[in-house]
Amino acid sequence: MSTVQEGNKISVHYKGTLNDGTEFDSSYSRGEPISFEVGAGQMIKGFDSAVNGMTTGEKKSFTLSPEEAYGDRKNDLVQAVPKTSFPPDFEPVVGAMVQGQDPTGQVFTAKIVNQDIATVTLDFNHPLAGENLNFEVELVEIS
Repeated sequence: MSTVQEGNKISVHYKGTLNDGTEFDSSYSRGEPISFEVGAGQMIKGFDSAVNGMTTGEKKSFTLSPEEAYGDRKNDLVQAVPKTSFPPDFEPVVGAMVQGQDPTGQVFTAKIVNQDIATVTLDFNHPLAGENLNFEVELVEIS
């Protein structure tokens, strides 16, 4: 029976939860496993490492620290942006996600965390930054 090694293309079913039990993602909910090449940088580093050595049909649970996942939250990634940077008809809603481009053309996604008369405060951290991520994984296929 073969085991997962770096360079293998694999399919897994998984469920991801936070420490408080909140589910943040699940391939089971979507009804199909995800496929990726182990070690190719398609998955977060800790997930990639954790599936190494698994065999088809094996189930495994593991927890990733922020360093193994999306990193720690960085306060300097929370920034006030002038409302004039947005289209005139833009209505900011605290908690909503926005997409845009910086002056260099780089696309970004951010969460609106506050607004006042002149600015909209955006959080550019990944939504799962600073979180421990708990996974239940089932190896479906090694190809």
